[in-house]
Amino acid sequence: MTVQVTIIGLRQIGTSIGLALGEYKDQIVRTGTDADPARVQQAQKQGALDKISYRLADAVRDADVVLLAVPIEEVKETLKMIAPELRAGAVILDTSPLKVAVFEWVKDILPEDRYFISFLPTLNPVYLHEVEAERGEAHLDLFKNGLVVIACPPGTHADAVRLADDLTGLIGARPFYADPYESDGLVAAVDLLPQLTSSALLTAISSQPGWQEARKLGGKAFMAGTSAMEMAQGDNPETVFFLNRENTIRVLDNLIHALGSIRDTLVDNDSETLHSLLLKMRDIRHDWWTLRQQGNWERKTEQTEIPSAAERLGRLIGLRPRKGKK
Repeated sequence: MTVQVTIIGLRQIGTSIGLALGEYKDQIVRTGTDADPARVQQAQKQGALDKISYRLADAVRDADVVLLAVPIEEVKETLKMIAPELRAGAVILDTSPLKVAVFEWVKDILPEDRYFISFLPTLNPVYLHEVEAERGEAHLDLFKNGLVVIACPPGTHADAVRLADDLTGLIGARPFYADPYESDGLVAAVDLLPQLTSSALLTAISSQPGWQEARKLGGKAFMAGTSAMEMAQGDNPETVFFLNRENTIRVLDNLIHALGSIRDTLVDNDSETLHSLLLKMRDIRHDWWTLRQQGNWERKTEQTEIPSAAERLGRLIGLRPRKGKK
């Protein structure tokens, strides 16, 4: 018995999940679809899919698992389009960065006995320098040593959550369970704020008379400081900020306060305070990067037993509703 997995959206995330699941193609059948036929063809050429479909309804009709890997601005309409076609017991895994707003949509869209879980993967640290989200290449090991943030609406069937956990292991990552409100706050801090900071930095520099000459000198610091803008997805990149508006305002206020404090050290000619701050922040970033590469955030002395791929696949198959049973 095989598990039918349909991937909607074949950019970097969707195609990479398809590649990772290709390690188990004797037990998982991967169907892919995307609004752009060129992406479908490219994903198939890369070996990320077993089947392709150019119609959403056909792609999801027999799926056990539907994986949404589309920009946040497309999630609501995609859910509306596939909801009537989903079979009872189907599990929808959404890789978009927001939880609370999407869960509100789901309540009004999905029929009963269809289970929705937020499934947000973080990347293998090897690929963190590939910041161009729309053009980033797919990789078999894109999620290795990363985490998948798993959050689900109240009342989600335990077997559906277990399926998300097992799929996390199959793509080489570890699960990180989070409250949806907590997750939206964390995403605002480490994903949305860098994008807005990058935009503000470029605005502050490019709007000045010296920009025509300054741009010629842009180097590593300028490249690093503005690269987060490339992470904005879709034709309406502002959507995610307004859907997570309160958290975004909060982290922006934190940034404004921090910048004001740094400005004060310069106004007061307080080199000692600025020296201490810069060294401290450099150490914090170094520690973060070391742990991020290791992926060992817990640093537990006791190792928990991790299910094998065969065990994970067996549990995926076991989730299927049997005939005659609810």
